[in-house]
Amino acid sequence: MTVYNSNKLMERVMNEPKRTAVLNSINDYYKIQVSDETIKDIENICYGTFSPLKGFMGLKDLRGVMDDMHLASSEPWTIPILLDIPDNHAKDVHEGDIVMLTDGGGAPSALMEIREKYSIDKDELCHKIFLTTDSKHPGVAKTRNMGNVFLGGDIEMIQPLNSVFKELNLRPRETRALFRENGWKTVVSFQTRNAPHNGHEYVQKAALTFTDGLFINPVIGKKKAGDFTDDVIIDTYRELIHHYYPKDRVAMSILPFEMRYAGPREAIFHAIIRKNYGCTHIIIGRDHAGVGNYYGPFDAHKIFDKFPDLGIKPFFFRSFFHCKKCGGVANDCICPHEGEHIINFAGTKMRKLLIDGKRPDELMMRPEVVDVILRSKKPFVE
Repeated sequence: MTVYNSNKLMERVMNEPKRTAVLNSINDYYKIQVSDETIKDIENICYGTFSPLKGFMGLKDLRGVMDDMHLASSEPWTIPILLDIPDNHAKDVHEGDIVMLTDGGGAPSALMEIREKYSIDKDELCHKIFLTTDSKHPGVAKTRNMGNVFLGGDIEMIQPLNSVFKELNLRPRETRALFRENGWKTVVSFQTRNAPHNGHEYVQKAALTFTDGLFINPVIGKKKAGDFTDDVIIDTYRELIHHYYPKDRVAMSILPFEMRYAGPREAIFHAIIRKNYGCTHIIIGRDHAGVGNYYGPFDAHKIFDKFPDLGIKPFFFRSFFHCKKCGGVANDCICPHEGEHIINFAGTKMRKLLIDGKRPDELMMRPEVVDVILRSKKPFVE
């Protein structure tokens, strides 16, 4: 099998003359309305965040991802990027058609050349991607709610529609330029969907010790109930960076993206995305991108053995905690203590305190971070 280690961005954005021509003939196209989360996929494809994808997967690529964790062209890829359509559209579109994808309000997002129209066994897909067919898993539930017909083919973005946190929504071309301007030859990325506690700060700074820059990349978009809201995640990190990080060695940009909660497979996917942003390293912690008890705590570490030349290197962190005897945050590689000396960073416990309007111990979470959360009327996804 060919080893893939390309840093080429596959950007699929219309130039101005073509955009104008398409918008002037907008009524000539058959239109398919897609969800807000699909709009995010469109933009991630077209800005190169999902390179080497040029569009939504056809059946051959999907089978390669399901069975071998590679695209048909041999590039590593672990998560399906699919476009399902309602039954009322399925009878009206055909292979070879060029259709317009629009958002919920009818605004044009992209043109798609339909190369395939196909169906799949959703249970098989769930079993191979999520390792379960339990509908309590959010990825399984979403897959089962998808339509029964899928379209594969290249897309070209007409205009961007995602405007949340605009000043923090840097594209891969822009982050690569930023890293070059900063003189960062090595950049470690941190994937997050949470407000930061002191354990997060510890692993970020530990990784930054060995690299030129830290790229904090919060996921913005649909999440499961109980996760922190997007506003809280952004505002808490702004406070943390302002008070506790060296200003010339940290950058933050959002990733508009829907979590799949696919555990180890999603860890590889997250690494590919951060390579596209220009990062050389990624932090992979315990139960990365997991949910419930569907994956082992270090499955997301083990899967990297299957991708020895991914083009981005993982920093693995097995555990981190506050050790009262050591007098700070530590991990099981450097701290010999246990029992009453150890205070674990229990996210569930911290959430419960915050929901009740109480403050976690400062050993667990910076006071500035707590202030932001407690000021928010709705800090958690309901």
